[in-house]
Amino acid sequence: MADTGAEPAQAPAAARRVVETMGTVFSFDARGGDPAVVGAVLDEAAAGLRRVDEVFSTYREDSQVSRLARGELSLAQCAPEVAEVLELAAEAERVSDGWFSPSYRGRLDPTGIVKGWAVERAARLVADAGASGVSVNGGGDVQVLGTPGTRRPWRVGVADPLRPGGLAAVVSASGAKELAVATSGTAERGTHIVDPRTGRSAVTDLVAVTVVGPRLTWADCWATAAFAMGSREGVRWLESLEGVEGLLMTAGGEVRCTGGLAGWLG
Repeated sequence: MADTGAEPAQAPAAARRVVETMGTVFSFDARGGDPAVVGAVLDEAAAGLRRVDEVFSTYREDSQVSRLARGELSLAQCAPEVAEVLELAAEAERVSDGWFSPSYRGRLDPTGIVKGWAVERAARLVADAGASGVSVNGGGDVQVLGTPGTRRPWRVGVADPLRPGGLAAVVSASGAKELAVATSGTAERGTHIVDPRTGRSAVTDLVAVTVVGPRLTWADCWATAAFAMGSREGVRWLESLEGVEGLLMTAGGEVRCTGGLAGWLG
């Protein structure tokens, strides 16, 4: 990969955090800014992810989303973030023509959008505190903002679902101030993506879909929707979305890419 510029005399200090919640691991890497301020905001962002799990988890009987689904709470009685997420989920459902759905087998379940939204929100919180570069990885889905302040840009490896431990591609944020990389597939969690038309597990020729775009909120949704569509329809639909690229891998090892994906690889 080509260098993006001269190495600064002193690279910005890095501040890192790791938090386990939502059934996965989130890692923060923040560069630059006032160390005390950035450190405090990293702690705030980590606590915010735990709060998201408390509010949105469908595995918690006492979460606001679970109580909302059972009719024990009204939307107005929930935290403002619930209405925000449901509005975003409705937009994702509209853009995907129903291939993304905020429900699971007839029950309210916005978790398909929650993780990407939460990671993006956390990254923006840290960037707004003065960090010149932020990377947040939530279970393999990544949002980066700004630059790491070194010769090389942020780079995100895309796991190969057919070769454990291998990489299918490396996405480079060179020249981009915002980059999100999200993957949906069967390699890590098995068959868990639902076909909204049938309410049953999506049966397609795909094992993984990776979407590259500026915002993880949407990249996560589009990866899920494209997976449910299958490789041919999925790549056509991703091509229609502005500023979005995709890498789709089939069970037979075939790779389908959108036309502009090559510009992000390196």
